[in-house]
Amino acid sequence: MGQLDVRPLIEGRDFGVRIRGITLEQTKDPAVRGEVNALFDKHGMIVFENVEPSGAMHVALSDIFGPMKDHPSKAVPRVDQDAMPGVIDMETPALADGAMTVDGRTVISWLPWHFDHAYNNELNRAGVLRAIDIPPEGGLTGFVDGIELYQRMSPDLRGKIEHARVLYRMNVVMENFRFGRPADYTIHSERTGTEAVMEASKNVPRAIHPAVWTRQTGEKVLHVSPWMAEGIEGNETPEGDALLDAVSREVFSLAEDLSYWHAWKPSDMLIWDNWRVLHAVSGHDPRYKRRMQRTTIKGDYGLGSFEGGASNDNEILERTY
Repeated sequence: MGQLDVRPLIEGRDFGVRIRGITLEQTKDPAVRGEVNALFDKHGMIVFENVEPSGAMHVALSDIFGPMKDHPSKAVPRVDQDAMPGVIDMETPALADGAMTVDGRTVISWLPWHFDHAYNNELNRAGVLRAIDIPPEGGLTGFVDGIELYQRMSPDLRGKIEHARVLYRMNVVMENFRFGRPADYTIHSERTGTEAVMEASKNVPRAIHPAVWTRQTGEKVLHVSPWMAEGIEGNETPEGDALLDAVSREVFSLAEDLSYWHAWKPSDMLIWDNWRVLHAVSGHDPRYKRRMQRTTIKGDYGLGSFEGGASNDNEILERTY
């Protein structure tokens, strides 16, 4: 079916690749599927450019990487599950609640660096994202490689966080964001539905994940999610909080040089490794809407747990966002 058009995501860097023009037919070819998966395992992220901008293509691309996992919250809007199973719909209307000022910009839909489902003991393998409504400026999605973060962080901080495990809880109240919080950060309103999410998740046990973990291929990954972090296991003290804040600030600082920010086109779709890569959202002018759709690829790296030994109970997760 022809050779794939594969290019670096960032010239001179090993993180990420671009694949241009993959077709719906090619997604069914075992040889293509094997090549794409190998590229994903090696590079951690793929941007698919010039693809058919359809839900069918979104599902077909997702299927290359494994079975899809439904989002744990029943409150998250879904696309037609018969036609596009596993696709969630994330829409921010124009002038929606949730405006904030960050570093001198008043925006909506800003999110700090994080990995998905940190509040769960199991981490999904990946997410596949596409844009439906794109604001005329802003609305970028950022990605930073945990392997590069580990290699570039200061040796002193790396030594202090190397064997720590971080506590996470579902917390979508942006005023509660603590670790690595920008100096210029003002919340003007919380998103609609925030209170209901917090009420539903208040009795869910905290999740625990290692701050650093080692891939089967030997690379160490810094995998700290500043968003939804609550502290360091066994060290919820001013000293422990200061360490987690310093690590989170290091993530934000290093990301200024290491991150890739994707400016969306309707013909783009992308996948990132949720066990390795942190992502963020730049935010955009509140006058404009932004609508994204995402699938979640099933899997787990096997290193997370719930505090107190709680089991992975789907009924617990269904009460969360």
